[in-house]
Amino acid sequence: MATVKTKQRRKSMAGKGIVKVLEFMENQIRLMRDANRLGTAYNYEKTKKNMTEFLEGVDIPFTKVDEEFISEYNAFLIRRGMVRNSVSFYMRILRAVYNKAVRQKLVKPSNPFLDVYTGVDKTRKRAVTESVISQLYKLDLSHEKYLALARDIFIFSYCTRGMAFVDIAYLKKDNIRSGVITYARRKTGQQLAIRVEPAIKKIIERYCCETSPYVFPILTTSESRQAYEEYRLAINNYNRLLRRLSNMLPAECKLTSYTSRHSWATAARNHNIPISVISAGMGHSSEQTTQIYLKSIEDNEIDDANASILKILG
Repeated sequence: MATVKTKQRRKSMAGKGIVKVLEFMENQIRLMRDANRLGTAYNYEKTKKNMTEFLEGVDIPFTKVDEEFISEYNAFLIRRGMVRNSVSFYMRILRAVYNKAVRQKLVKPSNPFLDVYTGVDKTRKRAVTESVISQLYKLDLSHEKYLALARDIFIFSYCTRGMAFVDIAYLKKDNIRSGVITYARRKTGQQLAIRVEPAIKKIIERYCCETSPYVFPILTTSESRQAYEEYRLAINNYNRLLRRLSNMLPAECKLTSYTSRHSWATAARNHNIPISVISAGMGHSSEQTTQIYLKSIEDNEIDDANASILKILG
């Protein structure tokens, strides 16, 4: 709940402003939808909803978005139990909105975000071994239709050099020609081509459906907005099913939608594949990106080695 002082301050903010924050955000969301930038529109919608709760439905002019206001919003997010990266997510979106308003000369240039965190803390992603991948592949899931689909999507991602779930969801039969999958990463737009190996072909044939343009039964429509909503629901369900699959594997194996990509990079490195080849295979813009990506793998191995050494201490 907001304090009496905060409520009084919000009421005074809600005076006659030319353009108000929530109103401006709603307009930006419409523009992004029209431009088919559905992911960004979704992030703006999340932030607008969160901001509306913070403001208790009272819109405010941009001229009132100062350091004190941002500090109060930051405290509001923390009170809701959000971790630092989540708080930073909302702050970055709000900062982007604020900067757009500055560029449109709706508010004078300023930086009210100086005293709040807007970075991204690196989270540790742990790959699983090739042995675990093999165990997962061999699991008998014949009586668990949706678990089997989640497992097959994970294995397909691993086999296709860590293809992202969003790219798998949108992958169409038209993307496969003459034994090669060709697609553009939705994250970067980079074009990638992958030879269809036997393991890949087997999974594709398992889910082939004449009535659908898609390779996998994830999306049911080609209409962009509806397809994006289906994708959002599907990735949440996919990660939920991966948690169930994790319980069927050796202890400490935690599968997420990112694990297959990380695991392929680890396996490639362990097979002495050059960094340049791994980088190209994953669609990274530079080898430096791949080096950063593999750094956490090396850190994990060092930590595991250290834990083994320290076992003598009980």
